[in-house]
Amino acid sequence: MILAINTNAALDRVYFLTRLQPAAHNRTEKSVLSVGGKGLDSAVVLQAIGAPCCAISFMAGKNGQALAELLEQRRIPSELIWLPGETRESIVIVETEHNRHTHITSSGYSVGPDDCAAFLAKVDQLAPAAEWAVMAGTLPPGAPVSFYSELTGLLHRQGVKVLIDAFGAPLLEALPAVPEIVKMNQAEFAATFQAAAEGLDAWVRAGLAQVEARGLQSLVITCGKEGILAFTPQGVYHAGAPELKAVNAAGAGDAVSAALAYHLSLGKTWSEALQWAAATGAAVVLTEGTAECDPAEVTRLYPQAWVKLLQQPEKDR
Repeated sequence: MILAINTNAALDRVYFLTRLQPAAHNRTEKSVLSVGGKGLDSAVVLQAIGAPCCAISFMAGKNGQALAELLEQRRIPSELIWLPGETRESIVIVETEHNRHTHITSSGYSVGPDDCAAFLAKVDQLAPAAEWAVMAGTLPPGAPVSFYSELTGLLHRQGVKVLIDAFGAPLLEALPAVPEIVKMNQAEFAATFQAAAEGLDAWVRAGLAQVEARGLQSLVITCGKEGILAFTPQGVYHAGAPELKAVNAAGAGDAVSAALAYHLSLGKTWSEALQWAAATGAAVVLTEGTAECDPAEVTRLYPQAWVKLLQQPEKDR
């Protein structure tokens, strides 16, 4: 089983319109209600591609009830820790003319020490049945900056491998616990490590520098249309899929996390897992909902996805 760990849930409302006009009355062409929160988005993808999974999340209020119903409709096993307050709402505005999307996210619930203790206890209870955990997203107000570090240590004591998709102080605090995979996008990488780059070669150098300086086992950087960079024990890879006309790109990065954890759990090589991850991320952008995924599209896109070995492991050079 793969645990999809989400601490800061969100209910996504996706609005489609031709173009967003500031200071004007904008009318939508269509709206879709979706699961939000990066860990829960990964659970949506895991369920779609047939991976045994369980989602764990804090939840609160009417938005939380609606979100719980969406998880139930998708038959995603979940363990929800209910809190006072309200779950965040995320407005995703998709402009069809410009092929871009904008996020507007409200504030949500906060947590206290007892809530965090209950969350850790729930993860500890479920961990013996898991092989991997995908831990993703921001921390809610009130959670200690060390929370991801605590979760990683707990999971490792139970023999569970960890992919952490986060940035900033919570991620930096978790690095000494040595998660198996650290994943982020380019903007998050630049903000976390104060190290931006331009061009593929520069990003490879920047990634390698952080892997060496931080002692990372594996680092994955999603680069939007430029694909995926992966710094792994099996080498440095660049992966991607054919450029597609995106319907809604929200959740594509979470699909990469889900596919990597799943296919690595099946014993596939990094090259194979990255090809599936690229195909899965591409399939997500073709759907209207956040992180929605048609497994038939993943299968169709897989032969078109590509993986290039940019650098062999040091021991093989």
